[in-house]
Amino acid sequence: MSVVNADSGTSTILLRPRPFALRSGSFLLLPLLPEKEVAKHLPSEIWTQILYYAITQYNQHEKHLSDNYRLGLLLISKTLKDVALPLYYSDVHITNPASLKRFTGLLHAADQKWDSIRRIPYSAPGRWVRTLNLAHMRIGLWEEACLVDALLTQLFPLVPFLQRMDLNNAITLSRRAIDSFSYRDGTQNLRFLKGVKVLSSPLSEFAEDPFMEVLRCSVGLEELAIIGSGSEAIQLGSTNDIEPDVSQLKPLNLPRLHKLSIVSMHSSSVMLCLLHSPLPSLTHLTVTPYDDISIPSSLVPRFIDAHGKKLSSLHLYTHKSWPTILFPSPTTLLHTCPTLRHLSLENPLPTLTICSIYPRHPLQILSLPRPNPEFLSVLETLLPKLPP
Repeated sequence: MSVVNADSGTSTILLRPRPFALRSGSFLLLPLLPEKEVAKHLPSEIWTQILYYAITQYNQHEKHLSDNYRLGLLLISKTLKDVALPLYYSDVHITNPASLKRFTGLLHAADQKWDSIRRIPYSAPGRWVRTLNLAHMRIGLWEEACLVDALLTQLFPLVPFLQRMDLNNAITLSRRAIDSFSYRDGTQNLRFLKGVKVLSSPLSEFAEDPFMEVLRCSVGLEELAIIGSGSEAIQLGSTNDIEPDVSQLKPLNLPRLHKLSIVSMHSSSVMLCLLHSPLPSLTHLTVTPYDDISIPSSLVPRFIDAHGKKLSSLHLYTHKSWPTILFPSPTTLLHTCPTLRHLSLENPLPTLTICSIYPRHPLQILSLPRPNPEFLSVLETLLPKLPP
């Protein structure tokens, strides 16, 4: 009995028990198991989308195991590692100076080995970093703060495609760190910048803050959150504060900025420049209320008046620090913000009024910290002019 492959292009096998007979019969050999289909090759772009979806979904449910989970994806296979490695470095969360030092050393060593012969603009893994989160950085000693500032000065030029930067308000960037962040490649890629600490100052001591250069270079910025020095700087305010000549002030170009947060700041050069800059896309504003009567140098009422025409959300927020100093909010919020949809107030609650020329105001959500009997009469006056 012999086996003959009738057709070399197929897997058909014929059996001929008498190959030399004149009328030899043939039998078709049937497989006992079905043939295994060859797996289709998926492009790396599809694998990237699959792994990105797996990582983001897992992070929403198991945040405390997210690092181990992402690290496990790198150990499955070498092929999958090449796809998962950029995703692993795309979202970086660092909570202590030691980890920041190791991460900076890794990026610096990789940049030293990089050369332009490979025809890749920037070294890896620095070019993969999209988010750098230092919001939960634990800094205890002054030496650690100086170390973090030095590491960030070295780190910023190594992440040209950084889109989101979350800092801790305990980190005060030095001039060299700000210059390193401003004059690096890829400043136009920055979209979100939060947790930046800016010193508050009265108008009489106006001097352009080094952080202004960051805002001038980050033309693609969409969300910005800055934190002032709080109630300590209030004592610097005086009734003799004179606003500097704003004609010499170069306005900022932030056409995409739609969400701005200015907390614990009554006046500063950054706030003054934002006040006199066109912010055409600004719709969400978070600000700490400072009355211009008790604090003559306060720019908060003027800031709301200047940019309140297009606001859809206004959140008045006082940073909960001890001692907490609360100042009244402007009573004309609904006048200066005619398109407001959500208003969140802070104590003490103001006596809000609606101009009589508006039959109805589009306000839909009114958030109160703790209602009092005095505000109920104000609310009864507002309800007939609000949407049902």
